[in-house]
Amino acid sequence: MKTIQYELSNGIATLTFDEPDSAVNTMCLQWQSDLTEATAQVVKDKDAITGIVLASNKTTFFAGADLKGLMRNKATDAGAIFTEIERMKKNFRTLETLGKPVVSCLNGAALGGGWEVALVGHYRVAVDDKKIQFGMPEVSLGLIPGASGITKTTRLLGLMGAQPYILEGKLFNPREGLDLGLIHELIANEGDMASALRAAALAWIAANPVSAQPWDSKDYKIPGGTPANPKIAMALTVAPAMMKKASRGLYPAPEAALAAMVEGAQVDFDTALRIESRYLARLAVDPVAKNMINTFFFNMNAVKAGQSRPKGVPRYMPQKVGILGAGMMGAGIAYSQAARGIATVLKDVTQEQADNGKAYSAKITQPRVDKGKMSPHDQVALLSRITATASYDDLKNCDLIIEAVFEQRQLKALVTKEAEPMLAAGGFFASNTSTLPISGLATASSKPEKYIGIHFFSPVDKMKLVEIIRGKQTDDETVARAFDYVQALGKIPIVVNDSRGFYTSRTFGTFVREGAAMLSEGIPAAVIENAGIQCGMPVGPLAVIDETSLRLSTHVMDQTRADFAAEGKTFVPTPGDLLIERMVKELKRPGRALGGGFYDYPQGEKKVLWPQLQTLFEKPNVAWNIQDIKDRLLYRQAVETARCLHEGVLTTVHDANIGSIFGIGFPAYTGGAMQFIYGMGVDAFVKRSAELATKFGEGFVVTDDVVKTIREFQPTY
Repeated sequence: MKTIQYELSNGIATLTFDEPDSAVNTMCLQWQSDLTEATAQVVKDKDAITGIVLASNKTTFFAGADLKGLMRNKATDAGAIFTEIERMKKNFRTLETLGKPVVSCLNGAALGGGWEVALVGHYRVAVDDKKIQFGMPEVSLGLIPGASGITKTTRLLGLMGAQPYILEGKLFNPREGLDLGLIHELIANEGDMASALRAAALAWIAANPVSAQPWDSKDYKIPGGTPANPKIAMALTVAPAMMKKASRGLYPAPEAALAAMVEGAQVDFDTALRIESRYLARLAVDPVAKNMINTFFFNMNAVKAGQSRPKGVPRYMPQKVGILGAGMMGAGIAYSQAARGIATVLKDVTQEQADNGKAYSAKITQPRVDKGKMSPHDQVALLSRITATASYDDLKNCDLIIEAVFEQRQLKALVTKEAEPMLAAGGFFASNTSTLPISGLATASSKPEKYIGIHFFSPVDKMKLVEIIRGKQTDDETVARAFDYVQALGKIPIVVNDSRGFYTSRTFGTFVREGAAMLSEGIPAAVIENAGIQCGMPVGPLAVIDETSLRLSTHVMDQTRADFAAEGKTFVPTPGDLLIERMVKELKRPGRALGGGFYDYPQGEKKVLWPQLQTLFEKPNVAWNIQDIKDRLLYRQAVETARCLHEGVLTTVHDANIGSIFGIGFPAYTGGAMQFIYGMGVDAFVKRSAELATKFGEGFVVTDDVVKTIREFQPTY
């Protein structure tokens, strides 16, 4: 055996998981084969065995399924996958029904399939370390816990108690597991923990010479009852509808998990296992699972590992950071920094405005204090880290200064020149601009190599993504330090090269302009908005531009016109641009914050589409197709993403996918804007784009050189 070490000594059979040439243990094909061999050896040695110990030679216990192998699955592989799952479960059942006590020694994390391996143990002992995580996050990857996790967790916690851990993928640490009854004993996080885990296992084996799983007991009952229980039945009646409302029918995994839970609770244990296997086998070949695994596992790990961070630069943590502008963005950045222990100077033109910006942090933290989730002492400490000021002098010796002032080139240049001299030796300067090219803004800096874009998204305290923009002169050290700063805030950094709108704003703009263009064609606003939601965007294009401000969009257009004119070029607005300009300049509908835009916002009531849209724009006889509308909204963003990759604005697929989902709300089930292309197949994408281009314009054109780039960047597994 290559991945499992088997040892029988003094009546104790120890199965130690240790996958070679891997940092973690996975359910790779070799491991599955080795498990069959190890299980056969246990059965052969049964009479000499008094107990079984499951352990790991890695720093973690077990990482779960072999996701690279899963990415290679074809649609025709479902039957073979079902057979493999059933073979693995048969081995699990053989070990846990021998009558011998089985103990899982959890020295580190056990996630997904790894936690299902841990559940083979009748007794689970873990290191008492709050950083260790257990649980089954499969739904976040488009899968379900199919190696007995659903069946066992439902029988351990009940149909209602198990739902957060199966349907939401909720994780828990060892002490939380002890409270749930999923962990039975903790050992101190000190000294030789492997020996301590084994000692605890041997002590329990000695005290329990005959052992079985609770569901194998004759008097076993599911906690809380089966679906036949009236209270359970009532809750289950509405659960599918609530789930469908949340998922919009685009995410099959939670629905499959709920079905496996409910169906499995009505039959015997072994039948429930087969039901679970069937659902997993279907999902394992579903495109949604592959899309989500690609992005939320492989791409996210690439971001976290710093694959876009310049190499050879020491890790960096700024001690003092200045923020210019105490508006919504600046105040949000200040809170995010202070919450992570960074001394923050929040500057605005008046002390009152700066104080108002600091008050935002108090506003955010007060509800947590009121609910007992944050102590008053911690709130005071957080607020004390923010110095609100109207004086540039307070910015002295900042390691980093970020300007978050209005999107106006002259204003940004002014504050840059005034604040930059306050930087500490070796410090760097950043702009939070969402559209203006960084290389142009850097002309106001005395050290353009130390000038960079750090683009936060609103609201900063909730949005996880931060787009780091390298200007033409920005050096590697500055990019690396910006990357480290963003990670220090607990946020997700992507790195892109300079361009008007960079990646996220440029692509987001295509989404809202396409929605506005459709309205200008006479398509009903309600149809456009509903199509946006049906295809998986968080909200429709008209709603989202209302939130971000139509007036801001027109201001960006005005600035772009001026920039183009200065370069001797002519800015040609799209039909969507023209409609947005008309909304602001002629119809005086600048957006939600200023009274209303495409929507009205009655006080205390739900927002409604502005009734005049029907009179002004909609054409009763216009022909439209709902699939075309949905495709226009998604394909337009994907085409723009591919263009950004071809032009070098994007340099990696993982930054494209993560940026599109966390920055602009591209549907998670697609795996992001580039995975949307790869998931359907490059040829199919290009063909459909050509159809859309013929009908709806050059925004959908995918040129041969862009197609070449798409193929060059296609990942393989």
